[in-house]
Amino acid sequence: MMNSPVLTIKERLGIEEVVSSYIKLERAGSNLKARCPFHNEKSPSFFVSPDRGSYYCFGCGAKGDIFTFVEEFEGLDFKGSLKLLADRAHVSLGAYTNPGAESEKDRLYEVMEVAAKFFSKNFAASPEPLNYLKTRGLTDETISSFRVGYARNEWRDLHQFLRSKNFTESEIDKAGLSKKSDKTNASGQESVYDRFRGRIMFPIMDSSGRVIAFSGRLFPDDGNSAKYLNSPETAIFKKSAVLYGLDKAKISIRKHNFSILVEGQIDLLLSHQAGWTNTVATSGTAFSEELERDEAVSNLGLLRRISSNLVIAFDGDNAGIKAALRASKIAMSLGMDVKIANLPEGQDPADIVAKEGKDAWKAIIRNSVPTVEFVLGGIMATIPVTDRKLGLAVKEKVLPYVSILGSRIDQEFFLKKISGATGIPIATLNEDLTIVAKSSEHEKKTIETIEKEQLEVLKKDYILRRLLGLVFWQSGAKEVGIDAKKLITDIAEATNQTELELTDRFLPIKEDLVYEAEVFYSGGVDLKRDIIELINNLKEESLKEELARKMRELYLAEEAKDQKRVEEILKECQIINNKIQEIKSSRSS
Repeated sequence: MMNSPVLTIKERLGIEEVVSSYIKLERAGSNLKARCPFHNEKSPSFFVSPDRGSYYCFGCGAKGDIFTFVEEFEGLDFKGSLKLLADRAHVSLGAYTNPGAESEKDRLYEVMEVAAKFFSKNFAASPEPLNYLKTRGLTDETISSFRVGYARNEWRDLHQFLRSKNFTESEIDKAGLSKKSDKTNASGQESVYDRFRGRIMFPIMDSSGRVIAFSGRLFPDDGNSAKYLNSPETAIFKKSAVLYGLDKAKISIRKHNFSILVEGQIDLLLSHQAGWTNTVATSGTAFSEELERDEAVSNLGLLRRISSNLVIAFDGDNAGIKAALRASKIAMSLGMDVKIANLPEGQDPADIVAKEGKDAWKAIIRNSVPTVEFVLGGIMATIPVTDRKLGLAVKEKVLPYVSILGSRIDQEFFLKKISGATGIPIATLNEDLTIVAKSSEHEKKTIETIEKEQLEVLKKDYILRRLLGLVFWQSGAKEVGIDAKKLITDIAEATNQTELELTDRFLPIKEDLVYEAEVFYSGGVDLKRDIIELINNLKEESLKEELARKMRELYLAEEAKDQKRVEEILKECQIINNKIQEIKSSRSS
């Protein structure tokens, strides 16, 4: 039997080699340790075991092998992590590629790649948008490197081209490249047209460089349509799982140990062109809106995994400053060290690079200041030191950022700076900080909870994908190694879902899951042992979810002063905790 590429890759790439290429590891006996890249922590609780080829975080429960680590760290699916690690280990995946068994996601990646090439070739027949980009200061090399293109202002230009390349109406629609009109054609069918028309196109890549979405800038600007139009979320594009330019910036972020966050695509391109190749763009994430907070937490989490140091360089207008402060508050709540670049009023990064040169832009980044100092400077520029309103402004606008800082030493450092600049006694600032901290604590805890819940969902989803992949694979396999019917029953019991709900949910990615199972479990793998471990992990994650729900109920019961219900919930929590401990004990027995 042919050896699984997973086993071959693991033989060539040890867990220590892979993980240490992303985060700094320290020796801890026979293991290695680090601060967990998947959640905010002060002391290292993330351990890597070279002997077992696995990692485990005692803080958040993240665990797995080199494939799960790369998936979570890079924000990739299994095929993406397999390709990345196979390339690194010089392992050919040709024998495991079956063109006849392409999944829906494979076809979406293909149609997006073909669309990107189509847009880039349009410059030849449409020189105006290319000339516009050059007047903004972009070079041919930068335009080519980032694969910038143009969608002509025609209703079905891309659609007709893709149909000629044998992509179906459904595939084009599911990729987010077309829209359906309310009107019908002569045959009574819905009329389909291109989503992107008359726009400069910026392809958005995943961490492995695959095109997953587009952001289109209106050109020429008619004054009526939205300036930017982004792809809708699809099976391969989740806004919360990607930042524009991260695929090109991640190596430079590790090298410089900080990232630069800008708003626009052209801002990013010119920042890279000016030498700051550690720049990424928000790509439509609305840091100023409460509804987008979950997305912002996830986006900033992607950056924190690579480096906890961040410089925010948004536009120098009121909207840009407001968004920068919102992003800063979320990033600081995630334990990041945040600075804000002070851009001249009314200018954006692209303006500075194009008009004043790369040295001016580099100086602005180097002269960026911590968020607390940025806010304080803004206040003192408008309120005299002698004005009694200064103290109130400091309490309301500056101290909330001080309160987010996780270290009391850091808080004292900034309180001294504030006192020195304003003349307000440190004792008074400390009194106000205690009051402010109480109101800020809720938001900080909320952000931490969002991050924790996102991680829990990722862990459970990963386990379910692996198990459902085994069910789908073994259900159609010639050589059956397990009882697929019993396995789906066990999965349903562990998740309190019906078998139909489970299979329906994962049916759209069935081919991907079968491929994952075949690659993982073909040759030399103890299938039954892995299934037992996966089922136990699934039960544990489901119990943790149930416990989290009970804790929320407990909070509400305590708020309502319902002592009887409080006691009932505490007993229920104890039962759940006992079940979790039983699962943990079974692993060591």
